[in-house]
Amino acid sequence: MILTWLYAPGDRPAVVAKALGCGADAVIVDLEDAVPASRKEYARAATAELLAERPPVPVHVRVNALASPWGGVDLTALAPCRGLAGLRLPKISAPEQVAAVADRTGGVALYALLESALGVERAYEIARAHPALRGLSLGEADLRADLAVSAETGLDWCRSRVVVAARAAGLVPPAQSVFPDIRDLEALAVSCSRGRSLGFLGRAAIHPRQLPVIEQAYLPAPAEVTAAREVLAAARATPGALALPDGRFVDPAVVAAAHRTLALAARVPAH
Repeated sequence: MILTWLYAPGDRPAVVAKALGCGADAVIVDLEDAVPASRKEYARAATAELLAERPPVPVHVRVNALASPWGGVDLTALAPCRGLAGLRLPKISAPEQVAAVADRTGGVALYALLESALGVERAYEIARAHPALRGLSLGEADLRADLAVSAETGLDWCRSRVVVAARAAGLVPPAQSVFPDIRDLEALAVSCSRGRSLGFLGRAAIHPRQLPVIEQAYLPAPAEVTAAREVLAAARATPGALALPDGRFVDPAVVAAAHRTLALAARVPAH
């Protein structure tokens, strides 16, 4: 179960190598926004070299937009790499785009980034575009610009939309978009708490110092783990719906949520 995704620029192999050892569950090598046009070819070649073998953690690659001069070349160069865990496709606004990539990449896991009003509006159709599609995410910087949204809460409808679309299509819950201020960890924690309440699972980061904050926000607190164990113990003792002594009502949906909580808590290392 991946909770933390760490971006690293593809044209800086030393930074990518460092990212692989920072403790993130997965690393996203970025060939798109983090790489200037003059270094696109170098970034692609360096990433292909890295992925010639399997890295120590899963590595996904955010390729360039399909409509750009580099997107198709990225797919051709990287899809065969044995160390590639997934391709992240920016600026997706139609299911046909996903299907076209899937036809070219031979079963590689794909993740669609929705970065426009049109992409969000078509979220469910995109989520069902092809069996190779494993997840959705929002690209919130571009989406803010497209919608002319300034307030943090202005994207909440879009966030809920992508969470519901992913669930309806049987995909894993989306990870939150990056938090751009790498110094304000308190605000990051607040934002992660908000994202978790909306149904996100984990978050992408742009600096290693953000990783512990994200993980702590998304892992169940000790009180949540205790409550989940109490629910499951009560359900085993008395099948069917019941009320606990403290007034909590237990039914199959609550039991399923308790199982999810304990599965997530299992990531916590023993001390």
